[in-house]
This record gives sequence, C-alpha cells and structure tokens, in this order.
Amino acid sequence: MSSTMAGEIVAGVDFGTLSVRVSIFQKGKGRLGAGIGEYPLHRKKNDPDYATQGHADHMAALAVAMGRAIKEAGIDGQLIEALALDTTGSSVIPVDENLEPLDEYYLWADHRAWREAAEITRKAHEYRLPAIDWCGGAYSSEWGFSKLLHWLRHNPEKRDRFASAFEHCDYVATVLCGITDLNQAPRSICAMGHKWMWNASLGGLPPDEFLTSVDPLLSGVRDKLKGRYLPSDQLAGHLSSEWAQKLGLKAGIPIPVGAFDAHWDAIGAGVRIGDVVNVIGTSTCIIGLSDKSTLVPGVCGVVQGSVDPRLTGIEAGLSAVGDLFEAVARRAGSSAAELSKEITSYRAGQTGLLRLTWDNGDRTVLVNPELGGVTLGWHLTSTAADELFAAIEGTAFHTRVILDRMAGYGVAVERIINGGGIPRRNDLLNQVYANVLNKPILVPQADITSLGSAIFAFLAAKAYTSIEEAQDALCPSHKTFLPDPQSVSVYDQLFPHYSALYFALGEKGSAPVALGTVLPELRTIASETRHS
Repeated sequence: MSSTMAGEIVAGVDFGTLSVRVSIFQKGKGRLGAGIGEYPLHRKKNDPDYATQGHADHMAALAVAMGRAIKEAGIDGQLIEALALDTTGSSVIPVDENLEPLDEYYLWADHRAWREAAEITRKAHEYRLPAIDWCGGAYSSEWGFSKLLHWLRHNPEKRDRFASAFEHCDYVATVLCGITDLNQAPRSICAMGHKWMWNASLGGLPPDEFLTSVDPLLSGVRDKLKGRYLPSDQLAGHLSSEWAQKLGLKAGIPIPVGAFDAHWDAIGAGVRIGDVVNVIGTSTCIIGLSDKSTLVPGVCGVVQGSVDPRLTGIEAGLSAVGDLFEAVARRAGSSAAELSKEITSYRAGQTGLLRLTWDNGDRTVLVNPELGGVTLGWHLTSTAADELFAAIEGTAFHTRVILDRMAGYGVAVERIINGGGIPRRNDLLNQVYANVLNKPILVPQADITSLGSAIFAFLAAKAYTSIEEAQDALCPSHKTFLPDPQSVSVYDQLFPHYSALYFALGEKGSAPVALGTVLPELRTIASETRHS
C-alpha cells in the first residue's frame, strides 16, 4: 500500500443488543460497505429480568460481520488501517486469572440485580460516598457493581476462580489485542465512569471499605478491577496476529479504547456542546456534552472524558422505547411497523390516553427498576393503535422530564438530535417529540450506526486531527422537524398532568397530590382535539 493511502480506510464496529455491525469507511468517500452478524439473546420466560449473551457468540458474529463488510466494500482487508468498537453497557462478564470467561455477559437489559442496586444506593448515602452524586444519586440494576454482586451471590461454586470483571467494550478490545496481563487491560473511562462510579477526581473507584460494607463478597474487588483507565483518544492496543487472521485484517493495526454505543452514536450524529442526542432504539440513551462538570440529580452519569475525551459527557435515558412499541403491537397480534400505519394522522391528545412508559422500569430520573407501565383514560372504544400513539407521546413526555432536569442544573439544551434506528423510520415520532419538547428536532439523513466508531478509528490512524474535523467530513446532514403551535399548546396542557403522575406514582413516599382532575382533563382535551 502506498504511503498516500495510510490511515484512509478504517473499520467501525458497533455491538448492539442482537447483532454486531461492521462498517468500512474511507477518508474522502465515506462508507464503502457494511456487514452484520447476529447472536442470540438468552431470556427466561419465568424471569423477565434475565438477559444474557455469550462471549463466543459475540466474537463469532464479529468475524462474520467483518467478512461481509469487507466483501461489500470490495476491498482487501489488509488495507484497513485501524479498528474501533463500541458496545452496549453495562454488559458485564466475570473472568478468571487467564482472562477467560467464567459465565455469560449480564447484558445491559438484565435487571436481576435490582435488589443489589438498592443496597448500593442505600449504603452509598449512609457512607456519604461522593461518587453516588456523580451518577445522579441512585445506583442502577443496569450498572456494573450491582450486576457483579448479583453474580457473586448466585455463583458460589465459581467465586474462587473469579479474578476480575469487564465491560463488554473493554473485554472485546482486550481479546482482540491479545492482552493477557490484567494490569495492561484497557478500562474505558466512558464505561467505568458512567457505570462503576470511577472518578479521577475522587481517586478512581469507590474505596474497598465502602464496597465491603455493601457486602463482604465485594472485598478486594476494587483491586481486581485493575488496568489502564483511559479515554477513547488513547489506544487499547494493537490487533493480535490470531485475531488478524480470524478477521481477515492486518496484524498490528491500532485499536483505541472503546466506549458505549449510544455515546459514539452521539458522535456520529454530530453532537457538539449545547446539543442533546436522543439515541432511540430498543431503549433511549440521552447524551449531552459540557465544558464543565455539573452534577444533575437522577441523571445516569456526569463523567469527565467520556463521549468526547476533552469534555464532560452526560448520560440519561429511558429503559424501554422500541421494545415498548413492539410489546404494545405484539399484544394486539401485530407489529409496531404495521400498527404505526394506523396512527399517521393522529393529533396531539386525541386518544384521551396518558401513558407512563415504565414497562421496563425507570432509568432516569427516578432510577427505579421496580416500576411498571401505566395507561390512564381507557374507554371501551380505545384501540391498540391509540395505545401505541400514547406510548410515543409518553416517551416524549418522559424525555421532557429529563431535559427539564438537565436544564434546571445548568446543562445547555440548545439543539436536540434524534439519533438511533427508529427516528430515521418514523417521522411521526419525530414530530411528536418536536411538539412535546417545543424545539426543532434534527434527524441525521443517513445511517450513523458505527460511524462514531469509525471516527475514533480514523483518529487512531491519524487520518484526522480532531473529532470535529472528522465529524465535518463524515457526519450526514439533518432533516428538521419544527414544532406545530397548535400541538404544542395541547401538550403544554397535558405535560403538567404527566409530570405530577410521574413523580407521584414513581417516588416512594412522595407527597400526595390531587389527581382527580386528570381523567376529566384527558377526556376534555381529546374531545376538543377531535372536533377542532
């Protein structure tokens, strides 16, 4: 390969909930090709909180996806000069002293550790642990320490072989680089900061004294989570000969420290300071950037060096969105795509329903996995399509609660970008969000899946000098959805009822509020909408 081609072709890898996607990009040309490899999600019918996946399945799918991407791109894999990867999170895997898996991943969607999360939260406040304030004041069942503690409690026969645990993005990078020394393993600041209470200003991970106070099984775990804690503008390592052969790539190419999929999706969507990116898929991750560290109660994490390594990343989100829409449709013997055809002409508030979208718990701002979905205002004539529309409105209202909380604590919310797979396929959803939030909604006009990974791969290959330069060259333009004043007026009437219900039903020990006006108001608004 000539020197003029150095760093011009890279691979971006995105591990999602059900598949991994590899995209091949070339500087000056954009995406050359992509490939997908699927893997199973293991659920248990009698345990809705259970969700695991196998490491071997992930890596086999990566090889398949890479082969398909190279074939579609029509290039020799030896031309790829860097590889970067993002994954779901917290998706946690325990390993032995040889860094071999002891079990399957506890996927991000595994909520079995809700009791452990509650214990960690309670102890953190008793201990006055500063780190708990940096993750919104409450620890989640979707995060690392709660999942690890659940595993330690329920796998006593494997405890003596437990040497460490990894986030998915760090473990894949460790394996691809052939790293076998735990001290040399990469630890993503993005992953460990948002999900494991790691904070450079507080000395790293929470002290062993605190972890032991939660449960003696966590004694010594802090030292077992050793490695190189780095942002994603640093290298995890270089591709090993073994995995170069399996993937059809050149050995020795750089692999930067990985991150979470939603964080790099935000980069691919063109996020800058003042932007909030809603990465809407099976769930929603809400990503913002700040040039200062502003603590926000109930928000999943404020981490210096995450998302953009030079700034502070802020994460919030909803635990169910796309999978909630599918659940509504499935109960009606349909699909979300089919049911959506029935609501294209629906107007704000016309269903008379108000939907609290807690079907998979609350990620932000209540951080409560024990909640369940609530629909108010049912009538004998209400349909599944009505509920789907109310669910879309409900996710928008929930997003408004989160953005109001962020704005109330000084986080600039000037521009809202709807990223992820659903917004590109669902104009109705984007219009509802514009009307509920009363702000223009920007939607990338091309697929951004694995684009964020490619941007960090380009940086590792030294093809671009900054994230902004790469974004200007690679990120697609946006389609804009403007608020409709009449719909904004309706949603401004509905939102106070939603907000009152959200906190009254969602917070234990919340002060009683007068709710007797809610159902009559829903009926009045629906009637006015239908006859206007």
